[in-house]
Amino acid sequence: MRSTIKYSISLLLVTMFGVSLAGCANTESQSAAAEPGNEEIHQLLLASFKTKGQAKLERVNQTELQKACSVAETAPGGLPDAKRTELQNAALAAVKYPADGKYLGDWKAGEKLAQSGKGFQFNDKEGSTAGGNCYACHQLAPQELAYGNIGPSLYQYGKLRGNSEEIMKYTWAKIWNSHAYNACSNMPRFGAEGILTETQLKDVMALLMAPDSPVNK
Repeated sequence: MRSTIKYSISLLLVTMFGVSLAGCANTESQSAAAEPGNEEIHQLLLASFKTKGQAKLERVNQTELQKACSVAETAPGGLPDAKRTELQNAALAAVKYPADGKYLGDWKAGEKLAQSGKGFQFNDKEGSTAGGNCYACHQLAPQELAYGNIGPSLYQYGKLRGNSEEIMKYTWAKIWNSHAYNACSNMPRFGAEGILTETQLKDVMALLMAPDSPVNK
């Protein structure tokens, strides 16, 4: 993905700024645009967007973890194991578990959250309740036929895994900050970024774990 972005930006820079291309008289040779650096890419992204509503330009800024994963995408060998472990451990250490020690809320409310993609978009009212939009990437309840497959199927999630303390903590941490178990995960950090409240997280947990949830039928 990053190499594609770099290639596209290279072509854009050629068009916008007349970047010189190396070439020769031989018609069989092909010109190649110089690969832009990270800061050049960042500045071009900033120039390509503008603040609109609650969607601010600061969203373009990456965390140190995201920067590491972006660089690793085109680096030989990818993200080093030691760095991956360091990033994942830091994310896991920052997870905030339920204050009352209870992980499950209302699965019916969790289903509504899974269906909703509202919140944090430029045309949403700032401060309005956000959804999880879980079905955009996962299969959950079998009654819902429209779902994405970027992420794994979560159908019968709790039924297959049980409800031990270990599984509860793992699932909570995965939803809170997916980077805790996969440094370069594309899954939103629902708790760490304040997308969902603790109550909402419990409702999503119930959708995944409660025996009477349609996910586990």
